[in-house]
Amino acid sequence: MRVINLRRCAMDKAEVKSFGLPDEVREFPHGRLELLDVGGAIVGRAVLEPGWRWSTSVQPIAGTKSCEAPHFQYHVSGVLRIKMDDGSEFDCKPGELSRIPPGHDAWVVGDESVVIVDFQGMVNWAKHTDIGCNDSP
Repeated sequence: MRVINLRRCAMDKAEVKSFGLPDEVREFPHGRLELLDVGGAIVGRAVLEPGWRWSTSVQPIAGTKSCEAPHFQYHVSGVLRIKMDDGSEFDCKPGELSRIPPGHDAWVVGDESVVIVDFQGMVNWAKHTDIGCNDSP
């Protein structure tokens, strides 16, 4: 039986990156997405201005009825309202974590910009070469 050192495989070197120097930036109406690749894990910071709504700002890029990306997000600032395809709605506020499954719309509530850090679902989000919204890896 072969024993594999998973700790060594998963992280063989230390790495520090900053959203101040993102690996990639995607801009769209009323917002931008900054991406970092840290050891093969893609983390995104989205800055969404008042007036941003997925169905008007990103849907034309994605070409899907609703956002098909799953998200696991930390909400830094602002209020983001989520409407699931089943009609249910909820707000995500600063200091909260959210897990949002595929099949939703979202928009900024009020006059404060929304800043979120997303640990899942941003690899293809708002990417002009997408066929769909965002297939997560």
